[in-house]
Amino acid sequence: MKATSTRQSAFKQTVKVRQHRLLADEPLNEGGEDAGPSPQELLAASLASCTAITMEMYAQRKGWDLGATEVTAQYTPSDRGCPTRFDLVMRFPDTLSDEQVSRLRVIAAKCPVHRTLDGEVMFDERVERVALVPSA
Repeated sequence: MKATSTRQSAFKQTVKVRQHRLLADEPLNEGGEDAGPSPQELLAASLASCTAITMEMYAQRKGWDLGATEVTAQYTPSDRGCPTRFDLVMRFPDTLSDEQVSRLRVIAAKCPVHRTLDGEVMFDERVERVALVPSA
């Protein structure tokens, strides 16, 4: 999986993922143009969407109709000895049984983004110098 971020102005970035393009930026009060979600908001969005998709895939295999489901991820970055915190709220139709809801909660924690955030992470970083191309 690969994402490439290219500066557009100040903090505004065009992010390319496969054939898709999206904007990332900082809010106005942080000096950005608020042209898109901040990178930290995108992290919360990644967790929320991955959780929802993972549960939907499981439900489809089981033949369950989840109907209108919603996952909200609230993200609080670490601060001075406090760990990073993610609060997930999963909203299901009241037609699901207690057993279905219980199983979906277990499956939610198995989404790839959740497992990545919960596990050990390593970084390989390098710098490449390139000639600047004048803006058109």
